[in-house]
Amino acid sequence: MSKKFITSLSVLACLVFSTARADESALRQALQSKFPKMPVESISKTPFPNIYEVVMDGQVLYTDDKASYVFSGNLLDLRGQQPRNLTQETTSKISAAALAKSADSAIKRVKGNGKRVIYTFEDPNCGYCRELQKELTRVNDVTIYTFLWPILSQDSVEKSKGIWCAKDRAKAWEDMMLKGVAPMGKRDCETPLEKNAQLAQRFGIRGTPGLYLANGQQIGGYLPADKIEAALSAR
Repeated sequence: MSKKFITSLSVLACLVFSTARADESALRQALQSKFPKMPVESISKTPFPNIYEVVMDGQVLYTDDKASYVFSGNLLDLRGQQPRNLTQETTSKISAAALAKSADSAIKRVKGNGKRVIYTFEDPNCGYCRELQKELTRVNDVTIYTFLWPILSQDSVEKSKGIWCAKDRAKAWEDMMLKGVAPMGKRDCETPLEKNAQLAQRFGIRGTPGLYLANGQQIGGYLPADKIEAALSAR
């Protein structure tokens, strides 16, 4: 293969890349002008002609190259032997990244080698959350990140503040959920409760508990230990 031919291919590739970037920039501007309150987080081509996947304010949407129309819903790829839910794949990736990025706002507990990861959204006054804690005591080799999300009452807010402000947050949480012992220490430290509420809203969670795997997949609310183990093993 001649050097001249290789150089021509390189120039062509650069032109295609530049055109793609220009098209993406124009589409981004068009979308942002029509939805000024929804930041455009990413734009990518789908396998289907003239259809783009757009993530706006955490939502997966689809549009044409001129932003003449926008639609939401599950986009399925039926070309293989098994259907692929492209929308769910993207949603899980977004959720996984958001959860990992927000881990510092959660109570961290490590059991065994801690190689497997679960994220939970919980209210200290939630009955199903307390039942979930009992089940989680039977799950080994897992790291559990619990986002305090007090939605039931002002008492839930006060207990959440006490748990977060405790010297040992993990112990304060387990004392509350497994023994019914409410935190008695200070409650005036800086808490991530507002951030956690925004994260839960972004995911569209409607109640507690909410259970997520490290890959961003939501596996439900309350689940018995064997179901949690099955979900972790299926990853």
